[in-house]
Amino acid sequence: MKIMVVGAGQMGAGIAQVSAQAGFTTYLNDLNREIINKGMGGIENNLTRDVQKGKMTEQEKEKILARIQASDQLSPAKECDLVIEAIVENLEIKQSLFKQLDEICPPKTILASNTSSLPITEIAAVTKRPEKVIGMHFMQPVPVMTLVEIIRGLATSEETYQKVEEISRAMGKFPVSVRDVPGFVSNRVLQVMINEAIYCVYEGVATPEGIDEIMKRGMNHPMGPLALADFIGLDTVLSILEIMYKGYGDPKFRPCPLLRQYVKAGWLGRKSGRGFYEYK
Repeated sequence: MKIMVVGAGQMGAGIAQVSAQAGFTTYLNDLNREIINKGMGGIENNLTRDVQKGKMTEQEKEKILARIQASDQLSPAKECDLVIEAIVENLEIKQSLFKQLDEICPPKTILASNTSSLPITEIAAVTKRPEKVIGMHFMQPVPVMTLVEIIRGLATSEETYQKVEEISRAMGKFPVSVRDVPGFVSNRVLQVMINEAIYCVYEGVATPEGIDEIMKRGMNHPMGPLALADFIGLDTVLSILEIMYKGYGDPKFRPCPLLRQYVKAGWLGRKSGRGFYEYK
């Protein structure tokens, strides 16, 4: 089994890591060689920590790393059984990539998207193999979180679904079947909670620290919703909310004005050094 992951950011690198840990030959692709190097470095750091914790040996770590090949070209996709896209959350950009992959890949190849909210049916529609297009929504951080939402498009075949479920389990994930609706289940529930927490800040109900402490200590959440928003990226949170607001036309998905203001200010969370909290 050969798998290509397109997009070497945090999500893509994490998917490549669990793919290689499952024993699959894995290609980690990105247009930007610097991002590939950063992604590969992150994978090595994760595995080194596992060695230090006694979860694997140094020899096992080296075998996993040997299964991952970095590439700034899409051409290795022609050898792959599965390609998992993990690029920017933009429908037009994803559709453009899937058109390219459809031309490059042999008929047997399954094309999967790690989209967190965009319609699989619309992504599949630009290909000549809609029955082999599916959603695989991993959770962040991928090596730690066990869930993967599997989203069937309108034309996705049962054979494709079963194969992807099998691969997900081999990666150590717990697959859950979800309909192709905006935000699926995870973000449809999560982002409303995050948005409501942002409204609490906006309205002066409590401080970000106070809101997060209430959810951690009162609801036993491992991370408060505002710290989680910073971790996800406030631009990503805004994008997902806008997709659901447009898709459902329901005001409960309307992004808080404070979220829009933070994104316009470049306060995107951990990745920019500032969001609801400051990061040194």
